[in-house]
Amino acid sequence: MVPRRATYTGSSSGREDGGGVTGVPHARGEVRDRLRALGIRPARRLGQSFLFDPFVGDMEAALLELPPGTPVTEIGGGLGILTEALLRRGLGPLRVIERDRRLAAHLRSTFGDRIRVEESDALVAGFGGERAVVGNLPFSVATPILTRLFTARVPTIVALLQKEVGGRYAAAPREHGYGRPAIQAALYGSVERFAPVPSSAFEPEPAVDGVLVRFRGRDGELPVRSVPEFERIVRELFARRRKQLGNLLPGVAGSDAAAVAAAAAAGWPEGWARMRPEELPPAAYFALARSLGRG
Repeated sequence: MVPRRATYTGSSSGREDGGGVTGVPHARGEVRDRLRALGIRPARRLGQSFLFDPFVGDMEAALLELPPGTPVTEIGGGLGILTEALLRRGLGPLRVIERDRRLAAHLRSTFGDRIRVEESDALVAGFGGERAVVGNLPFSVATPILTRLFTARVPTIVALLQKEVGGRYAAAPREHGYGRPAIQAALYGSVERFAPVPSSAFEPEPAVDGVLVRFRGRDGELPVRSVPEFERIVRELFARRRKQLGNLLPGVAGSDAAAVAAAAAAGWPEGWARMRPEELPPAAYFALARSLGRG
């Protein structure tokens, strides 16, 4: 269920600092004007599109389901539409990771000491110990960013993703898009897919729509002992996903007999040899890795 939209009452800022009007733009034309003033030309190859719908930002903040005063890390502060929503809900201290120095300066002048801006790339920034991370992730690098957050065991992640990418993480067995992303998400916790976000909510308008997704981290130990070994097993099986598991598993296990023994030890269903990889749930692969003694 999508959280009910809170009533939007306008920007949380909008003062002048001698270098032009600051504040958060809430319309396409305002975004264009602000980017022009900052000397920024969005690079489509980097997936640079700026959200300007404040209600989408508010939905993201609401999906965190955190009380005021909770520390939060935001990835990609941009022009501040999500930062504004987080502050409006009283969340913080708020760490905002922004790689573009001009956008970082804009965020500092707009929000002042209410946020801590870290000029860094989310692909290299440090994570660990965060209560929650939220962000409008660049469509081109969302997957490696999410992998870093998963491995850092962040308890709550709310992300605006490309619709197709979000669908892959949230897909169930036998659904279109089910595969390694969904299994990875299940390894580290659970995933929920929420409201779609139309491309018209961004400037410049991307070629695809987005979707809001929430990840909840798993409590306690992971269900496999070695994540690299587990990922290797899944990668080998899904590399030829249209083949039946009876033809694939012997290559992973080492022989036909070893495949049969591993599947039995993992509790795989009868008839597994005629099934394809996308027909089994993540738990079946966790059990397989344990039965092979490699994950």
